[in-house]
Amino acid sequence: MLKEFKDFALKGNMLDMAIGIVIGAAFGTIISSLVADILMPILSTLTGSPDFSNLFIVLKEPATTDGVNMTSLAAVREAGGVALAYGTFMNALISFLIIALALFFVVKGMNSLKKKEAAAAPAPPPGPSAEELLAEIRDLLKKQ
Repeated sequence: MLKEFKDFALKGNMLDMAIGIVIGAAFGTIISSLVADILMPILSTLTGSPDFSNLFIVLKEPATTDGVNMTSLAAVREAGGVALAYGTFMNALISFLIIALALFFVVKGMNSLKKKEAAAAPAPPPGPSAEELLAEIRDLLKKQ
């Protein structure tokens, strides 16, 4: 059973998949930072909202609002209120779209490389014609 597991774990596709997952996780971190630290400040400047992640609609007020600042999503949730956090969803949607776009370009590049490889592969040399093969067989039969 250990040998079977070793064969399974060391297959080329499994190793490629593991490398892809690790690189994908790192790529996700980079994209999250790009969205949170670069794109969202630009978008929030254009829209007038200081931070998209703090855009929400209160669905259920907290039981007591004594001294609770209701302008923060974290404060509403901490006080026991229920809020629809559409700004957080917008951040996640923007991250997804950036990752999908990047992967589209990676796949498109890989497909164009495969097409170039297929086009660059030389055609196999043409084999002898049927007449040449028959002549060769005739000559071999004459020698016998």
